[in-house]
Amino acid sequence: MTLKYTPDHEWIRVDGDIATVGITHHAQDALGDVVFVELPEVGKTLAQKDVAGVVESVKAAADVYMPVSGEVVEVNEALRADPSLANSDPLGAGWFFKVRLSAPAEVDALLDETAYGQLTQ
Repeated sequence: MTLKYTPDHEWIRVDGDIATVGITHHAQDALGDVVFVELPEVGKTLAQKDVAGVVESVKAAADVYMPVSGEVVEVNEALRADPSLANSDPLGAGWFFKVRLSAPAEVDALLDETAYGQLTQ
């Protein structure tokens, strides 16, 4: 599995042609306590950098962008029911949605852990 990051603080874990997307530790830390998430519709096809959802905290609201182009195949209903999962386990149980990649080469242009770490210093 490949884990990559966007400059907008989303992470993407690729497994075959399906990728899981969420927000990074840095993003959830900057937002504070997450109280609401708006997730994309299953079956919706979005292009890279399209707004896929929204995350709201007690301090702010932020768009969640598509790290890659593809079709949304699953959303995290547990996160919808308990948005605090985005804070307590952002890289695990706090994932947002899964997408079937339509342009797998887009993944190669995303940041690796080292580059993302340099961005957030």
